[in-house]
Amino acid sequence: MSPIENKQVANKQVIRDFLEEVINHGRLERADALVKSDFIELDPLPGQQQGREGLKEIIGHIRSAFPDTHWVVEEMIAEGDKVVTRFHWTGTHLGPFLGIPATGKTVKVVGVVIDRLEEGKMADSRILMNELSLMQQLGVIPSPQG
Repeated sequence: MSPIENKQVANKQVIRDFLEEVINHGRLERADALVKSDFIELDPLPGQQQGREGLKEIIGHIRSAFPDTHWVVEEMIAEGDKVVTRFHWTGTHLGPFLGIPATGKTVKVVGVVIDRLEEGKMADSRILMNELSLMQQLGVIPSPQG
């Protein structure tokens, strides 16, 4: 394997570790080894602060609202210093989320995230999720009739 391929494999592993350990298992402290302290979220959720601590805080908020949240990698592609991941996540809405009181509803949300790594750590990220579908599943926005 070439040095470039080795780096791409290593970068993909960092993202897999982040998804599994930090998001799926709630081990927020593991973000310290996987994410740069000056991490930048290019498309932050409302109220999300920048930096590694801001990322840990928003993940804690999501895990509080959806305690059984589980993210699944559908596809992962690495090129240069970037990793693109197509994913879906599921969870049961048992706590407040973005001002929406708990509904008890189970959701499945699809999306894509582009992570850029520096020195083996996540440096910045752009996450695009189907937020309309999430709001429809929570009953906040009506679903189309069909």
